[in-house]
Amino acid sequence: MKLIIKLLTSTAFMMGLAVVVSLLTNQFVTGVYPDFLAKDSGLRSNITIFLLACMLTVTMSRIPYTDLNPVKNARSVARAILLGLVVASSIPLIAYFLLRDSPDYGKYAVGLVFLAATPFAGSVGPLSLILRGDLEHALRSTIVVYIVALVWIPFIVWLTLGETVDMTQVVIVVLELIGVPLVVSRAITWVKIDKTVMAVVLNCIIAFLVWVSVGSTDFGKAGLTVMAVFMVIAALRDIGLGLSSEYVEKRMKISWSQRVTDILMISYKNKGIALALCASVLTGPAIGSAMVAIAASIVVEVCWVAFMDSVLFSKGRMERELASDREAGIKEVWE
Repeated sequence: MKLIIKLLTSTAFMMGLAVVVSLLTNQFVTGVYPDFLAKDSGLRSNITIFLLACMLTVTMSRIPYTDLNPVKNARSVARAILLGLVVASSIPLIAYFLLRDSPDYGKYAVGLVFLAATPFAGSVGPLSLILRGDLEHALRSTIVVYIVALVWIPFIVWLTLGETVDMTQVVIVVLELIGVPLVVSRAITWVKIDKTVMAVVLNCIIAFLVWVSVGSTDFGKAGLTVMAVFMVIAALRDIGLGLSSEYVEKRMKISWSQRVTDILMISYKNKGIALALCASVLTGPAIGSAMVAIAASIVVEVCWVAFMDSVLFSKGRMERELASDREAGIKEVWE
């Protein structure tokens, strides 16, 4: 039973399992994927938006009211917006503009827009707590960045796809996905939720959303070459930016706590929002094509999360880095 609970609370395992199941039940591979979901993109969209909004509401409700003032913490907030939105979006945006006119990759590159538009995952706060990162900075930044995302997401979509999508629908979806959870979450901060139960439920919802969305992805028509190209882009975005941030900040003698949170912000995107935007804003075959880039990114992110958990942020390395910080006189936010 303990092993089952451990697996259910592992985001990397649940995401990986969801991707495998999605591939096995993909309508273009075995036909097992439910026909009513395959044909009704509106139903997939509504399910995705509802479940993701519930997830974000619960996740952000764990963030207390204290220390949320962005004016008093201007440097912290500016760093979060720069890393979590601007820098984190640079690679998928550059890749989109390079590929958008390609006859082989153009229709698939649209998915990169939704990856670029999304903020970092809401679980950056809990992960910062577990990994002894800068929890105060992570929690405050989550609220501020998601508020900024109310404008950032429509701006990125308008900048790239403004002539081909309904921007009114984009704004409505963003308000449903982020605006409502931001408001409702503030009303239920007092509700006590067991951490293990919350982790299991949230991971199961994530796995289900991946299956609902990726299960209808046009893998068969995309081909291995297309998938490989978008996996390389995803690796540059997740692994490349994550390791670069770690290298640069360590050379700058920035403490472990700040490095942990910054790496999570710059490399750990909220793929759920990307899935919901793709399913809600696009129509017809365009959804399946755009999902290829998002699916490739999810596969890479599973590997990245596993690497962070077992190597980059391992307990042994954490203890060595904290000891090194103390010897060097670098102040820890935990001390």
